[in-house]
Amino acid sequence: METQTHTFGDAHMRATVAAQGAELVALSADGEDVLWDAGKAWRRHSPVLFPIVGRLPDDTALIDGKSYHLTQHGFARDRRFRWVETRDDGCVLELESDEKTLAVFPFHFRLWLDYRVQDGRLTVTYTLRNMEEGRELFASLGAHPAFRWPLRKDEDREAYRLTFEEAEPEPIRRLEGGLLAADPRPTPIKGRELALQDALFEDDAIIMDRVRSRSVVFGKPGSRGLHVAWNGFPQLGIWTKPSAHFLCIEPWHGFASPHGFHGEFRDKPGQLCLQPQQEWSAFWSVEAVDA
Repeated sequence: METQTHTFGDAHMRATVAAQGAELVALSADGEDVLWDAGKAWRRHSPVLFPIVGRLPDDTALIDGKSYHLTQHGFARDRRFRWVETRDDGCVLELESDEKTLAVFPFHFRLWLDYRVQDGRLTVTYTLRNMEEGRELFASLGAHPAFRWPLRKDEDREAYRLTFEEAEPEPIRRLEGGLLAADPRPTPIKGRELALQDALFEDDAIIMDRVRSRSVVFGKPGSRGLHVAWNGFPQLGIWTKPSAHFLCIEPWHGFASPHGFHGEFRDKPGQLCLQPQQEWSAFWSVEAVDA
């Protein structure tokens, strides 16, 4: 029987990845579980968002004049990936286009996820290759890891904050009906810090489409927290459900369609564009640090 999950790591960090969705399903740092347990508030841990991030109008992509049904965040999170290799320090999984994917997304592609733990840090690298012979591929791709909030049960959720690598003065974006609202909104980030509270997420995710930082520290000041870094992803989403005990820190390339957009998929803002046989790669990483 084919392996369902693979566990790997070192003395400081242990991870488990499932073939279903190539999803990270468990993560511990220095013996403490730090990944959301997919409880009833939200039944996922860290889904792969591909070939879209967010929603399309009427869940429909217009590609070369033909309509295709693509639901929120795409299909990768619900597909079983193939194990390419499993190692003591990580694994590689692959998803390749097939009849099912072509029926809703008419592009030939290969998508690899490479998980690796080294020196107490987990790094997840995404590589997308356009397998078309003479056509550009358009897509979005994002990460969606959910971390426990609070990281320890006896800690106050509202004592937690995000501390960004750089000051983040740019306006944020919000969703309306699942699509990107037309007007930017003032950022709730004060300098480099975002004090976390449920009220921030009453209007769904915080979308940073002009994020300057490439890392953030999540935690309670004076305690152990998590350092989340990324490269190759130009946007960042931050999300939870009010009162739920998780926080998603989501590096993205792409975002939900703007309200009023009904054009060709290739013209959707935020898209990746890959030439025939071209590859694109990006990564995010996480490690325990002092918050």
